[in-house]
Amino acid sequence: MPIEFNPSRGPTLGVEWELQLVDKHTRRLRQDARQVLDAVPELSETPRPKVMHELMQSQLEVITDVCHTVSEAVRDLRTTIDRLRQVVDARGMALACTGTHAISDWRDAVYAPVQRYTELVEEMQWLAWRIQTFGVHVHVGVRERDKVIPIVNALAAYLPHFLALTASSPYWGGQDTGLASSRAIVFGSLPTAGPPQMLANWAEFEEYMDTLKRAGTIKSIKEVWWDIRPHPDFGTIEIRMFDGIPTLREVGMVAALSQCLIQQFDQQLDRGYRLPHPAPWVVRDNKWRATRYGLDAFVITDDHGSTAPMRDMLYELTRELAPVAERLGCPEELATITDVVEQGNSCERQRAILTGGGTLDDIVDATIVELAEDRFVTTNLRTSNGAMGHAGK
Repeated sequence: MPIEFNPSRGPTLGVEWELQLVDKHTRRLRQDARQVLDAVPELSETPRPKVMHELMQSQLEVITDVCHTVSEAVRDLRTTIDRLRQVVDARGMALACTGTHAISDWRDAVYAPVQRYTELVEEMQWLAWRIQTFGVHVHVGVRERDKVIPIVNALAAYLPHFLALTASSPYWGGQDTGLASSRAIVFGSLPTAGPPQMLANWAEFEEYMDTLKRAGTIKSIKEVWWDIRPHPDFGTIEIRMFDGIPTLREVGMVAALSQCLIQQFDQQLDRGYRLPHPAPWVVRDNKWRATRYGLDAFVITDDHGSTAPMRDMLYELTRELAPVAERLGCPEELATITDVVEQGNSCERQRAILTGGGTLDDIVDATIVELAEDRFVTTNLRTSNGAMGHAGK
C-alpha cells in the first residue's frame, strides 16, 4: 500500500492544544463544547478550523495554522484563546489544560457528535469511555520522505524527556494515582497507542500499515495513535507524547524542543550520520519511568542498563540544542526547559498546592490562573491573598 508523503519545505510547525471547559462555580468540567463552537463560527466553521471538537464535550482542540517559527505558533494560539475566553467567560466557564482534570469523573462525560468518535467508542468500549484526557500535539515538517522513519526512531529515545517536562495528570477522579502522568496510562491502553514501532524505512512503514488494514485492526493510518508518528498528509512528524500543558510558555517550550530536535536530526542525515536507534525495551522502560516519576526519573541511557537523572539530562539537552534554537529563532522558548526543571512541572506544582494545605478545588483554580496569566502557580491562591506564589518569568 503506497503511502504518499507530502514533503514540507522546512521544519514548519503546527500545534494542537486540547483545552478543558471548567465551570467557574463547581470547578467541574462542563460538557458544553457544542455551544462554544456554535458561538465562534469564524473559528470553527471554516475550511481550516482553528477550534474543533475532541472526543468529549468537555474538550476543545485549538489548532494553529502552518507556522514557521515558535513565536508565530504562540501568537496564533494566543489569538484563538483570547477569542474563546470571551465566549466561555460569558457562560460561566474558564479554560484550563492538564492531562486529566483533578476532580471530574469520566463517567459524567458526554461524547462529541462526531461520527469517527462514535465509531471509536463502539469499537473500544471501556477503553474509550474513560478517555477524558487532554494533551498537546506538535507537528514538525520534514523535507524528505526517507528521513521520516529514521527521525521517528531517534525521537523515541526522548519520550521520557517529553513526558517528564509536561507530566500534569497525577490525579484521576479525585484520587492521587501516585503517578506523574495518569494520562499516559489511560490513553496508552488503546491497542494502537504507545511508543512507535521501530521500523527500518518508509517501505516497511507502508507494509506495516497495510498489514494492520488487512487484519482489520485499523481502517486508516489516522487510527494509529503512536506517541510519535508520521503524518503523511501534512508532511510532518507528529509528537503526541506531551501531557496537557497549562501555560502558553510551556507550549512554546515543547514546540521549540520538537522543532530543534527534528531539525538537528534532519541536518545530521544530510551530513551522512546514522541516527540513534534505541532498543524497544529501553524505550518502553523509560516511558514508564517518566510516567511514574516525572522529572525525578532515572532513565536508561544505553542498552547495558546505565542510568542518569532526568533533570541532568534535560540540562544537557538544552545546552546541546542551544545553537539549533538560535538558528531557528527560539532560544528563549527552549530555555524554558530550565525554568520547568527548577520550578517544577505541572504535576509537581499541583502536588505542592496540596502539600501546602490546599485542596483539589484549589488545584483546579491554580490551573485556570496558569493558563489565563501564563504563569506557574505552586501555592494556594486563597491563602496567599491572590498572589501567584512561586511564579515563572
